[in-house]
Amino acid sequence: MTGISHLAADLTGAGAGLSVAVGAGVLLGNGLRASGATRFGAANAVTAVRTALVAVVTGLVARTLLTGEPATRLLVAVTVVALALDAVDGFVARRTGSATALGARFDGEVDAFLMLVLSALLVPVVGAWVLAIGLMRYAFLVATFVLPWTAQALPRRYSRKVVAAVQGVVLVVAAAGVLPAEVTVAVLAAAMALLTWSFWVDVAWLARRRTAAAPAREVVLTR
Repeated sequence: MTGISHLAADLTGAGAGLSVAVGAGVLLGNGLRASGATRFGAANAVTAVRTALVAVVTGLVARTLLTGEPATRLLVAVTVVALALDAVDGFVARRTGSATALGARFDGEVDAFLMLVLSALLVPVVGAWVLAIGLMRYAFLVATFVLPWTAQALPRRYSRKVVAAVQGVVLVVAAAGVLPAEVTVAVLAAAMALLTWSFWVDVAWLARRRTAAAPAREVVLTR
């Protein structure tokens, strides 16, 4: 690539990362106002740091997709820190008694977006099918507007957290390129099958209760 092309890729990556950071800030601000929250809270501060790291990952992925020159070590390092902090914000929320529905939603959406970005990074490596891992959450979100019965609040399920954690680990390992190509594809396919099962469990639970009056929709960050 020419110097100008590299500059354009750098600027595009920086713009993508900045857009994610600003967009997340706007959505979170809307969510805080809608929920009537009076303080930000330590747990949300940790999640905000994770959001900044995900913005960096987004910029690195955008640049990689444009140039074909992966910054693997930096990308993996930042992603690992972001994934590790996923356990910290929940711990802080419990220890400080500051757990809220909005905080949980904020945390979950950061996770979901990171999975989407990592999935996009792997498209040139394994094919477009891997995007299903990152898009599944958003397909479910769309379904809550098309099928109102899917908007009911789901019960806490430990296996859901485990499956989400597995997706992050598998995607970052695949992005690191430390496994043979065939093994990478097999591991990603297994992770996607596990995620599909997890969503199916939730949909089945919601379907069994579709005749009940749907409760008020959970706080949405875009309101």
